[in-house]
Amino acid sequence: MSQAATCQWRSICHINDIPPLGARVVQRPGQENVAIFRTSDDQVFAVVDRCPHKGGPLSAGLVHGHSVACPLHGWVLDLTSGQAQAPDEGCVQTLPIKIDGGAISLALDED
Repeated sequence: MSQAATCQWRSICHINDIPPLGARVVQRPGQENVAIFRTSDDQVFAVVDRCPHKGGPLSAGLVHGHSVACPLHGWVLDLTSGQAQAPDEGCVQTLPIKIDGGAISLALDED
């Protein structure tokens, strides 16, 4: 998201609605879905729900640390930066997210 782009915060769910090491999918009309991940240390990350390798649904992958492994071919992607772990190359888009009193909100581009 560019600095010039405006966004709106969309309330998604409560942190307790996502199990530790789990994910929730947010549908965006006309855009790719977003996967919201909760790590074992209760940090929350949002990435486009599509592996840059073959398009696998990252939300169905295994979360470990601050990474997720794609369920199709095991590519490991860093949830903080979106970067694939070497030797793989590629990146998935990350999205801004915030937690306020346990409520998770996702920043979405305004149309």
